[in-house]
Amino acid sequence: MQRYFVQDTFDDKNELTVTGESARHITKVMRMEVGDKIVAVVSQVAYICEIVNIGLDVMIRSTGVIVPSPEMPIRVDIACGLPKGDKLEFIAQKGTELGMNGLIPFKAERSIVKWDDKKGEKKTERLQKIAQEAAEQSHRTVVPNIASPISFKELLSIIQNYDAVFVADEEDAKGEIRTRFADKLKKVYDNESKSILLVFGPEGGISRIEAESLIKAGAETMSLGPRILRAETAPVYALSAISYEFE
Repeated sequence: MQRYFVQDTFDDKNELTVTGESARHITKVMRMEVGDKIVAVVSQVAYICEIVNIGLDVMIRSTGVIVPSPEMPIRVDIACGLPKGDKLEFIAQKGTELGMNGLIPFKAERSIVKWDDKKGEKKTERLQKIAQEAAEQSHRTVVPNIASPISFKELLSIIQNYDAVFVADEEDAKGEIRTRFADKLKKVYDNESKSILLVFGPEGGISRIEAESLIKAGAETMSLGPRILRAETAPVYALSAISYEFE
């Protein structure tokens, strides 16, 4: 059943109006008709609804049936150093499919890409749209928030907002003795933590100064195995491990 995120709320008749791109998708792409059913996500709750009227906008009515939420039992945000090309789009899409709560790009020491602030708003809007489409496709009830890029100093300042912070450090992966990420996640579970921040570098990884600053601020290193992963692969790997551990 097709899923749409709707900003409006139900009225006293349990009806609401779907507008914009979602309405056009219902009428022009899916070619739905009155009586067809969709899933409308309103305030992070998924309702099965019936189409009652179609025009420029689409009127729907709740059937009273709620679809169980597939969200992770723990909030996981991804902070990644600005990577090259369309890798940020890949992370936004695949991260959303795997349960990511938010994406926080940051300007890392080894980031080759220089964020153009004049075009930055449109880039962030595009990433947000990619996240919404991925959330609809993967039947989520939350669309991850895509933040505008922040400085490394700002990244350090938000660490205190999380119960646990892990940084992907190449030096940890190269070591002969590594603490398994699964073991660290078990401690998070035992401590009943509710939020995790995962920090990844761009191509070339986190610099030594950045890694030491993060650890000093309270982060722990995480080992994602003996192989060095690409900037866009590491977040997917880590989210998969968290999903396995908590779900």
